Amino acid sequence: MISTWIKNYGVKGTGALAGEVKEPGASWSGKEGAALPSLQGSRGRSPHSSSFLVGRYIVFFAALLSLLVLSGNLSVSYAQQPQKEQPQAHKSKDTQPEVEDTPVVEVTDDKRQLIGVRTVEVAVKPFQRTIRTVGRIEYDERRLSTVNTKMDGWIERLYVDYTGRYVNKGEAMVDIYSPELVATQREFINLVRWANGAGIEPGVADPRTGNKSTSVYSEPDMANSYTDMLKQDALVILDAARQRLRLWDITDAQIDEIEKTGKVIRTLTIYCPVSGYVVEKKAVSGMRVMAGEKLFDVVDLSSVWVMADVYEYELPLIKVGQGASITLSYSAGRQFTSKVDYIYPVLSGERRTARVRFTIPNPGGELKPQMFTNVEIGIDLGQRLVIPEEAVIDTGVKQVVYVDKGEGNFEPRLVHLGLRSGGMVEVTDGLKARERVASSAAFLIDSEAQLKGIIPKKGKE
Repeated sequence: MISTWIKNYGVKGTGALAGEVKEPGASWSGKEGAALPSLQGSRGRSPHSSSFLVGRYIVFFAALLSLLVLSGNLSVSYAQQPQKEQPQAHKSKDTQPEVEDTPVVEVTDDKRQLIGVRTVEVAVKPFQRTIRTVGRIEYDERRLSTVNTKMDGWIERLYVDYTGRYVNKGEAMVDIYSPELVATQREFINLVRWANGAGIEPGVADPRTGNKSTSVYSEPDMANSYTDMLKQDALVILDAARQRLRLWDITDAQIDEIEKTGKVIRTLTIYCPVSGYVVEKKAVSGMRVMAGEKLFDVVDLSSVWVMADVYEYELPLIKVGQGASITLSYSAGRQFTSKVDYIYPVLSGERRTARVRFTIPNPGGELKPQMFTNVEIGIDLGQRLVIPEEAVIDTGVKQVVYVDKGEGNFEPRLVHLGLRSGGMVEVTDGLKARERVASSAAFLIDSEAQLKGIIPKKGKE
C-alpha cells in the first residue's frame, strides 16, 4: 500500500531516504534502499487495522517531508502536464476534404415511359435572335423645307391655298407687298439710270444750281476724269443694290426685268424651293407677315423614315447597320428591306423604349406618314451553349435543370441563363457540352425531387 502511494505520489528529492514520494504536482528525491519505519501501536486502535496504519503513515510522511524541506535536501517543483495528442482520425479529417454524394432522382424505366421523359444533348450551336416590334412611318426630316419671307409685308395673292397639295420646285406660292421692297427697287432704278449716264454730264451746267464746272485743267480732260469716276462709283453702288435684292430672294430674272423696264414691281412672288407635298400651311390671303415668319412646310416623300420602338433590355443587341425586314399588315406579300440608320440616345419614360430609325424608298408614294409597320431585326450572336427552354425549371429565384446521369438517375443542378430565342435558351454557367438534360416532363422529376427532399447544387465550373 505504501509503495503504491509512493508510486502514485512520487516526488523526487535529495536526502537520506530511499525511494520516491510525490505529492500531486510536486517531487523530491532521496537515496534508494532506505527502509520505511514500522508503524506499531496506537491508543484505542489495533496496530494491524487499516485505518490505523494509514493515519500513522500520513503523519510520518508529513513530518518527513517538512524536515527535508527545512534542511534543504528537498526541492519542490510542479511538473507540467503533457498535452494529450489528438487522435489520428481527427487529423486526417481536417486535412482531407469531405466527399459528398451527388443527390440524384431515380426514375425507373416504367415511370420514364409513363411520364414521357425525353432527354436532349447540351450543345454549342449558332444562336440568332430576332427582335419583333412595331414601326411608324414618318417624314424624312432631311427632306423637309420651310417657305418664309425675309421682309415685312402683306399677302396679296395666295397660289397654294390648301394643305396636302403637291407643288413642284420653282412654282409660285404667294405674292407679298412690302413698302420696304418698293423703296429698294426705286433706289435700284435710280442707280441704273445714273450708271447709264442719266446723271450730270461733264461741261454742262448743273440744272439744280445753274453753275458750270471750273478747273485749272482743260474742259475735255476734266470732263473725262470726272465721268470715269462717277461711272465707277455708280457701278459699285449699283452692284450693292443688286446684291441687296438677291438677299431678299428676288431672282436674277426679276432683277433684270426691273433694270430693263425701269418699273417697280409692286409685289414679290415667293417660289417653292423643293418639290413635295405641303404638310403645313399658315399663309392666309390678306394677312400681315413678319420677316422670318413661316408660311408653308413642304416635304419630299420620295423616301420616308420608319421609327421602331425597342425595349431597353434589347438595346444592347441593336447596332447601326443591322439589317431589318419591314412589312405592312394591310399589304400582304409586300416586304421592304432596310438597315438601322440611327439609334436615338433618349428613352421614353412611359413606355421604357428607345426609337430606332430606318430609311426606305417611297417612289410611288404608297407609304404614308403615320402608317404602322411590322419590323423584324435579325441578330447573329455567334456560337452559344444552348438547351431547350422547356428543360429549365424556373422558380423565379433560381433555375434548375435535371442532368441525365444514366441508369435512370437524374441530378438536379443550378444553372445561370442568358439570352432566349426561338424556344432555346443560352446557358452561361452550370452545364457543359455533351451532357444530357431532361427536356420534357422535367416538372414531374422536380416534383419527385421535392417529395424526397433533394436539393439541387451548383454545377462545377
